[in-house]
Amino acid sequence: MSKRIKQRKRHSTSQLLNFAKDSYLDRTSRPIYAIIFLLPFIIFYEVGTILINTDTLNQSQVRVVAFVWLQNLLEYMGSSDKLAWVAPPVAVVIILVALQLSSRKPWGFSLIDLCPMGIECILLAVPLIVLSLFLNSPPEPKDDIDRFGNNAKQYRMASGLSHDSKLETYNTNYDKIVLSCSSITGNSLLAATTETDSGEVKSDSLWASIITGIGAGIYEELVFRLILICILMLFFQDLLRFSHKNSIILSVLVSAALFSAHHHIVFVNGQLALSAAFNGTEFGFRTIAGVYFAVLFAIRGFGITAGTHAFYDIIATVINAAFFSSGN
Repeated sequence: MSKRIKQRKRHSTSQLLNFAKDSYLDRTSRPIYAIIFLLPFIIFYEVGTILINTDTLNQSQVRVVAFVWLQNLLEYMGSSDKLAWVAPPVAVVIILVALQLSSRKPWGFSLIDLCPMGIECILLAVPLIVLSLFLNSPPEPKDDIDRFGNNAKQYRMASGLSHDSKLETYNTNYDKIVLSCSSITGNSLLAATTETDSGEVKSDSLWASIITGIGAGIYEELVFRLILICILMLFFQDLLRFSHKNSIILSVLVSAALFSAHHHIVFVNGQLALSAAFNGTEFGFRTIAGVYFAVLFAIRGFGITAGTHAFYDIIATVINAAFFSSGN
């Protein structure tokens, strides 16, 4: 028993590595840095989604699925409907403050570190961009018309398939060569802008994808890394009595698989919906991405991980729009 208690204390923090005290890596892995670094992203996402939903003039709102889950949970716990849009970001801040308190690490921060954190997130997103381009590159042979047509469908982002459900997946009009790591609900922006020219539609779709990609970086990492991995660790290590090492491996793999699966099948407001046709390459890539984010979370903390996820989605959206859009 005493051995297990010592083991819990040894692994009580989220970081696998202990960096030199008060170094850049040590400072920026603290939860307080995650709050300061992610606050502009949270505000940008909230304001941006309000603007998106105002433009579409639809009751159905374009939101990140993980955001809706958190929203529904808070409403179930008694949160007011008037606070529905404010409660999730406030919950993120409260969770990070609680982690900062429990870590007993210094509360001080330096604004000078924020720029290097952004650069670090961009650099950490590059390997996933390269992997996505490699796995999802179009096949060279084009003589088989049927095969070419099927591959073209595979690389389209506009693939809303669940029209029988009240829940539809929000997609853009760009070819998906660089795969997205965000799962989104809401009516298509294109359906609400049929009277505008194609340039405006693409511009709106581009901004909508950037905004929701930022939200996915924050709320998907909160759900699938910060919350789910902790729950899985309790399940495997404390309930099933697996070793700490095996519990970590299983928690990372299960959370990564669920992270990938929720980009194909989503459960929101008591309904299951098919958000995208299952594709082995896409599922495999997002599972690898889930493992990558989990390892990053364990080493660098929530702020860098969420920032990397957000920047990945932003870069993927821009690359798809600039080089692989159907208009090019």
